[in-house]
Amino acid sequence: MSIAENRKAFHDYFVEDRFEAGIVLQGWEVKAIRDKRVQLKESYVIVRDGEIWIMGMHVSPLPTASTHIHPDAMRTRKLLLKAEEISKLIGKVEQRGYTLIPINLHYKNGRIKLEFGLARGKKQHDKRDSEREKDWQREHARIMKHDTRRKD
Repeated sequence: MSIAENRKAFHDYFVEDRFEAGIVLQGWEVKAIRDKRVQLKESYVIVRDGEIWIMGMHVSPLPTASTHIHPDAMRTRKLLLKAEEISKLIGKVEQRGYTLIPINLHYKNGRIKLEFGLARGKKQHDKRDSEREKDWQREHARIMKHDTRRKD
């Protein structure tokens, strides 16, 4: 079940591989995320000191759940992955020019997980080609739907 999606990720990047990771969260963050007060739009994933972190993920605190603490909505959160996956990601990001982008925040077995992708940036002409292809698919589906109605 999806909580939040980064729809712009597929517009700006070619996603070549996907990974799923747990997130280290505080209690107030879990409550806010369950209330869908989270945005992935401007967030990104980085590698620092052999660990994977998500930056820029905005979690708006609930006024009732965070009365005794001072929540930081934009804090850096650690992602939980196996050591082999981390070393594989570090190699691809540092050597081959890939970037890591968050795609989806969802529940899995009652836990909050982040799906992120190993991606390569699109150039402007690639974005236009993708848009043209989507438009054609939409138009094609409309034509096919219209044709099937006429035959009846």
